[in-house]
Amino acid sequence: MIRIEISLFLKNAPGELGKLTELLAGANINIDAITIQDASAYVQNLFEARGRSLKRLASYASYSSMRRDSAEFALIRLIVDKSEKAMVILKENDYLFDSKEVVTIDITNKPGEFTKITKRFGDEKININYVYGSVSDSDGKCLFVFSPEDVKSAADIFKDGY
Repeated sequence: MIRIEISLFLKNAPGELGKLTELLAGANINIDAITIQDASAYVQNLFEARGRSLKRLASYASYSSMRRDSAEFALIRLIVDKSEKAMVILKENDYLFDSKEVVTIDITNKPGEFTKITKRFGDEKININYVYGSVSDSDGKCLFVFSPEDVKSAADIFKDGY
């Protein structure tokens, strides 16, 4: 299923995540999936990727400075049940954010189920940029969020399940 993922940088300080989640909860918005990454790791990965491709956008000194500065922030990616409402609330509260389409799939929590899905992406030649998910008890479903290069094609191959 195609859903909207909201990405934002949040100050890496005690209580900031609580403020964000309280704001969403107060508007009756449920978080279905979330991942939090130290923003300095994100900048480091960007630097390494640029270095490998020889397409640097800034000098090494600039990237090092960006990495140090970004340690003060965390990169939050989340899927909520009311994305449009969440984005309005984030804007009203001066959060800087971005949104994009991703593919979410409910997966049975059994060995090999994740393999079935990732192999289908590969068979269809669709690259996965990143993925994150949840874990439940062995009888439950797990929600996984995929950020493929081609969201529409990825959603189409899973429209009838996996």
